[in-house]
Amino acid sequence: MSQRFIVSKSDGDRRPSDIQGEVNQLFEGDEPLTSSDAEGEDAAGTEVVVVLKGDSNPKENSPFINSSDAAEEKTQQYDGKNMALFEEEMDTSPMVASLLSSLANYSNLPQGSKEHEEAENNEAESSRKKPVKAPALGTLMGVYLPCIQNIFGVILFLRMTWLVGIGGVIGTFFIVFMCCSTTMLTAISMSAIATNGVVPAGGSYYMISRSLGPEFGGAVGICFYLGTTFAGAMYILGAIELLLIYIAPKAAIFPLEGLEGAEAEAALLNNMRVYGTILLTSMATVVFVGVKYVNKLALVFLACVILSILAVYAGVIKTGIDAPEFPVCILGNRTLVWKSFDVCAKTVETANGTVTTQLWRMFCDSPFLNATCDKYFTANNVSQIQGIPGVTSGILADNLFGTYYEKGDLIAKKFTESAEDQDDPLTNSNRYVLADITSFFTLLVGIYFPSVTGIMAGSNRSGDLRDAQKSIPIGTIAAICTTSFVYMSSVVLFGACIEGVVLRDKFGEGVHGNLVIGTLAWPSPWVIVIGSFFSTCGAGLQSLTGAPRLMQAIAKDGIVPALRIFGHGKANGEPTWSLLLTACICEIGILIASLDAVAPILSMFFLMCYMFVNLACALQTLLRTPNWRPRFKFYHWALSFLGMSLCLTLMFLCSWYYAIIAMVIASSIYKYIEFAGAEKEWGDGIRGLSLSAARYALMRLEEGPPHTKNWRPQLLTLVSTDAEQNVEQPRLLSLTNQLKAGKGLTIVGTALEGTYLENSEQSQRAEKALRKLMETEKVKGFCQVTVSSNLRDATSHLLQASGLGGLKHNAVLVSWPRNWRQGDEHQTWRNFVELVRETTAAHLALLVPKNISAFPSNGERFTEGHIDVWWIVHDGGMLMLLPFLLRQHKVWRKCKMRIFTVAQLDDNSIQMKKDLTTFLYHLRIDAMVEVVEMHDSDISAYTYEKTLVMEQRSQMLKQINLSKTEREREIQSITDSSRGSIRRKNPAAVTTQLSVTEDPPAASKEEKPEEESKSASSPVSPPDQVQLIHDNTTPTSPATPATPLTPAEEAKSPGEQIQMTWTEKCDGEPAKPPGAATPEGIKDIFNMKPNQSNVRRMHTALRLNEVIIKKSSEAKLVLLNMPGPPKNRTGDENYMEFLEVLTDGLNRVLLVRGGGREVITIYS
Repeated sequence: MSQRFIVSKSDGDRRPSDIQGEVNQLFEGDEPLTSSDAEGEDAAGTEVVVVLKGDSNPKENSPFINSSDAAEEKTQQYDGKNMALFEEEMDTSPMVASLLSSLANYSNLPQGSKEHEEAENNEAESSRKKPVKAPALGTLMGVYLPCIQNIFGVILFLRMTWLVGIGGVIGTFFIVFMCCSTTMLTAISMSAIATNGVVPAGGSYYMISRSLGPEFGGAVGICFYLGTTFAGAMYILGAIELLLIYIAPKAAIFPLEGLEGAEAEAALLNNMRVYGTILLTSMATVVFVGVKYVNKLALVFLACVILSILAVYAGVIKTGIDAPEFPVCILGNRTLVWKSFDVCAKTVETANGTVTTQLWRMFCDSPFLNATCDKYFTANNVSQIQGIPGVTSGILADNLFGTYYEKGDLIAKKFTESAEDQDDPLTNSNRYVLADITSFFTLLVGIYFPSVTGIMAGSNRSGDLRDAQKSIPIGTIAAICTTSFVYMSSVVLFGACIEGVVLRDKFGEGVHGNLVIGTLAWPSPWVIVIGSFFSTCGAGLQSLTGAPRLMQAIAKDGIVPALRIFGHGKANGEPTWSLLLTACICEIGILIASLDAVAPILSMFFLMCYMFVNLACALQTLLRTPNWRPRFKFYHWALSFLGMSLCLTLMFLCSWYYAIIAMVIASSIYKYIEFAGAEKEWGDGIRGLSLSAARYALMRLEEGPPHTKNWRPQLLTLVSTDAEQNVEQPRLLSLTNQLKAGKGLTIVGTALEGTYLENSEQSQRAEKALRKLMETEKVKGFCQVTVSSNLRDATSHLLQASGLGGLKHNAVLVSWPRNWRQGDEHQTWRNFVELVRETTAAHLALLVPKNISAFPSNGERFTEGHIDVWWIVHDGGMLMLLPFLLRQHKVWRKCKMRIFTVAQLDDNSIQMKKDLTTFLYHLRIDAMVEVVEMHDSDISAYTYEKTLVMEQRSQMLKQINLSKTEREREIQSITDSSRGSIRRKNPAAVTTQLSVTEDPPAASKEEKPEEESKSASSPVSPPDQVQLIHDNTTPTSPATPATPLTPAEEAKSPGEQIQMTWTEKCDGEPAKPPGAATPEGIKDIFNMKPNQSNVRRMHTALRLNEVIIKKSSEAKLVLLNMPGPPKNRTGDENYMEFLEVLTDGLNRVLLVRGGGREVITIYS
């Protein structure tokens, strides 16, 4: 691509040469021309044309991209072109003229399906491209004849007559029709895909991978590669069979003379292995030396195929006029091997009388008429029949139906009687023509199908075609029609011309060792023998040429990391390593040595490839993807599905165990690419299918909430990030994994403060960090980052907007705000309380792990221990369900579950335990049950003082508007004063006081809560009387033992649930509004009396905490009901203090708040 810039002369004193020099300096760094260099140039009215040379890639080489003088250059580029409005977007959106210029110069890539986008990008900085010779092949030479050559193959010449003899004309015609229909339907699907845009070289692999994605593309591509490789082995074995049986039997290294049965079969197979390996080595060497030699011989091989087929048709016509002489010798109804005798008779009459023949000597112990002979030989007459009676003989009626044999059965003439004793053992078996394998209908399908493969030959050459979108459909379908006609007519003509025993004689032993189809050919059997030998050699060379290039294309795509080495080759691009791999795999087929055993193997791989071509077309058609606009219009999704069904049926008809093996191989490759392969986005149909399936499922989910039986926590995990957008609480994701075990919905969200325009990069970094951590912790789900002006709003937006339709979260997981008492963290705990209110308003469950850093990672294992559930109030069954889910994970699997519930004074604790045990039995949950009785007890002085300190601290923060340092100093003085008072009244309580007012030293790193929770939604609507649900789950670092009580208090079994009013009013006195920070105000704070309802709440929290520590201090995890926040926001800080006291001294606590619905049921 070249860009023309016209620089007009703006100053009459400047010459064009000066302008030219400055432009050169601007774009190329050259020195400007001096005036003396341009003497004689006319300065007036001159235009200087600057040509900038690029590589037709406006995105990579436009002169204004990545340039320091971008604005000035853009102005030069678009001046006078009415493009100024769009010049800011030209970096990413080039002008249409530039785009069309690059597309018009598009050229197909070399063999191998490298992405054309990647090719342009990778070669953008290279030197000038060499001119590419335009492809010039048309439909006939580029598609039709290559398909003809690839479809006609060894099966037609070596096995078609045998298939007709064994399966009968009707059965074989059905097999041929079914196989040809499959390839025709596949060709229609392939034509639709091939005409849906430009198909670079790479053929079927490229089409499947770009239509079904890298996983399917890689799996099917490798299957197609294996099929092509085994096809090479089959062609080589066919060539060796022709050589050793029909052309040069004397060349056998392991002689067959005198061997019978298994020994003869083993010798034949060993000959095939030796000669097959030699021929494979020779062919691989030819391919390695240069493909050009293979291409030069391709026309010769094609001529051999066509001449051979014409010779067969000529022979058929001749049989109608003058049937050839090919006698077959029959003893009784058994076909004899015509090898060691000359006359088909027991005796002949000569002038000297009756003399015995060579045939007599084969069955008798002496040449005399009184010799002892084989019983069957004696009892039956010898007859000679015509092997090829001719097309007008009416033999077709005898060959309509099939005759299947077990291995070793005699090939007998139908409708002919013979005298034989069924009890007599078979003797002289090597004199008769025997079945070499057990035959059945499905075997015939597997052996025949390779003869219709090869329909991809045209699409594989798409890079060499003048108009691939026109040539591929016409050429491929015409070739299939031609070959199908030849195959179907051959079935009928063979059945109408050739005697049944000759058709069933696989190796032509009854016709002097001639190739059976050769006996029909005109003018000589050698036309077919030589022609088929060269055509099979040519087909083998084509396979050894095409398969390595297919492997190279797969390797260069990088979707299978283990195969990347096979993408390398010689300097000219020849795939040396792939050729070596192909030869090694081909050798496996050679070592099998049996053409009949190799054919079903490659049938599997080809059928799988064709099946996915049909699937790709059907998916694209049904999904109606916007890019699906094929020029070939004669396709329909029903035809593609029919083709796919036929392929699958044929796979299992050919060989069910080979089909299963092929599917296992393809599935293994698919999973390997999925987990280890490179990420590729090719706009494939599977993504579209996933989208359609997801949309359908989401619409179904909208129909109503899930039944209680199907309820599981769909988690929204809220995490906070540091300044570098790294997650501060990675153990939250570990807990998420342990709760989910890969099931259900998981959304990991974080909130950022600011505006999205200014923080988009930080948002992307945070999302990347979340994804990376989710991969590390093996959390399967989605991540979401929300940016808002403050963290509370951002978290609220996450809570409201996460999920889609019916696929939304029903539970929120957020860590406890650590160090919340510190002055600079006051917004953190306020956001946390607001989050609790919002989850209640949204009817979402809430899970709050305390001391999250102490929770186990996914790699840890608890070998013993307990998960303790403190069931204070019923919350829909969340407390029962969560331990069950946790114990499904290997971290908690060996922990046992214990359930504690609290009985009040008027409760029957024995009946409660019995009822709870029955309830758990019906829930199918194994757990130990214990009922804890908590009696009324006096409120201790320590509780009174602790409540007073809490309220004093709260009032101080409200009334004193001081700096951070001064505020901390004031709070410390209040705390010290209170400690002195407590020490005087209850010396034993000092330790506990320290543990409550000071954060544990173990937690050095701040662990912010969810990120400054959600904005205040409407306040929660519980009534004024709210029952405090004491949660003992928040994991705090081990602080100090519980508050020692007096012996009288210890004698009572603790446990009490008190109805409490969340209000700041006490004894009818309204709370004082915050006053000025005056000495009198501070004095009032020191003289204030604690609110009595707060005292009761603190008393309950301390009593419950004491009981929980006594029972569950050694538990691995404690789950506890989480009380709701106060309706009046002025009590938020006291609420945090109560929860802190409630969970004090416990290592791992999970506070649980239900979402207002039942989540567990006893019904099935």
